[in-house]
Amino acid sequence: MYGRKICILLNNLLAITGALLMLLSKTAMSFEMIMVGRFLYGINAGMSLTAHCIYLPECAPKRLRGMVGFSVTTFVSIGKFSGQLLGLSELLGTEERWPWLLGFSGFTGLLQLLTMPLLPESPRHLLLVQGDRQACENAIGRLWGGGEDHRSEVEDMLTEAAALKGVHIHGVTELLKERSLRWQLFTIVCMVTTLQLCGINAVYLYSFDVFRAAGIPPHQLRYAALGTGLCEVVTSIAAFLIIESTGKRVLLLRGYLGMTTTLALLTLTLYLQTLLSWMPYCSMVLVLLTIFFFSSGPAGITAPLAGEIFNQSFKAAAFTIATSINWAGLFIIGMLFPLIVEHLDYLCFLIFLVFCLGTGLFVWFHVPETRNRTVLEITAEYQRMHSKDTPVAGIKSELVQFSQTHLSQATKL
Repeated sequence: MYGRKICILLNNLLAITGALLMLLSKTAMSFEMIMVGRFLYGINAGMSLTAHCIYLPECAPKRLRGMVGFSVTTFVSIGKFSGQLLGLSELLGTEERWPWLLGFSGFTGLLQLLTMPLLPESPRHLLLVQGDRQACENAIGRLWGGGEDHRSEVEDMLTEAAALKGVHIHGVTELLKERSLRWQLFTIVCMVTTLQLCGINAVYLYSFDVFRAAGIPPHQLRYAALGTGLCEVVTSIAAFLIIESTGKRVLLLRGYLGMTTTLALLTLTLYLQTLLSWMPYCSMVLVLLTIFFFSSGPAGITAPLAGEIFNQSFKAAAFTIATSINWAGLFIIGMLFPLIVEHLDYLCFLIFLVFCLGTGLFVWFHVPETRNRTVLEITAEYQRMHSKDTPVAGIKSELVQFSQTHLSQATKL
């Protein structure tokens, strides 16, 4: 209703308020302020993730949409690495400076609050929700520059606008009942669930044991942890640069099947770690490889996927389901993971291995490539993959006919 830009602007106030509570908590000698600040940070993080995944891809041209959407994992990994770096005792990780460490997010929120007004609203929101074509074209000119002809992009949005003419924004219940989008919904549920159950948190936990077994002194382990964070940053940046040439489906398949292999081998090397003196070094390599496969595919593609495979009328509901599953899964894993590790130890990787393998096979058989495709084209591809009655040519013919029929109406918006 209010637009992506307003949502992002107001969300920064939560981060700034939470940061102020963190900064003042030590002076006030109040742990309650830290709890409230953490709560506000949690709301801010949930809203930021969703807004990022909606706003930026909608502002990007189709040829760069995958790259821009993948930026979510790049910035998340940079944020995690920055937190690890600032948490060192040489910087802010001291008894005197820890409030500044906890309140650092307020500075990034303030920076975004000051710079976000300089950017326009999402062109797709302006056209498909507000129905303002002139504002949409002005936003495209500001974002993409006026030197190129962007009429094909506008025509794609007009075609979708014609398809959505007279259609209201659907809620979660309506999405759950919509049979024509059943496989898209299965895709979101499967991908987001596995994002929390792929074992990446277990890998980070056991990385300290692996580094310790490899001979790294305990007081140097924090610097080794920086290496895992740096590996995630470098991998996400590399994947960000190649996603448009490689394709998202390929990166997802490679990511999940690669993690299946590394988790299986990591279970074996951890078992042999006390028997062979050189095995911890193999475990170190497998830890880094697991982070590589996770960061180069599932971590960056899953978050914005709902915005690519659902049209504008179902997009909000799809993101509501995806983010609810994501944060609920994170909470459940946080509660149950210590118990799993206590009873299964390194064998817990076998559980995560099953989820990675299952999702990899699901992507192989049921998820189409979305690179350089519109929502209507992706919907047609889903129908082709899961319909036994409609031939490929028939779907393409229907899509072309649909576009030609409604384009003339859409240009009048």
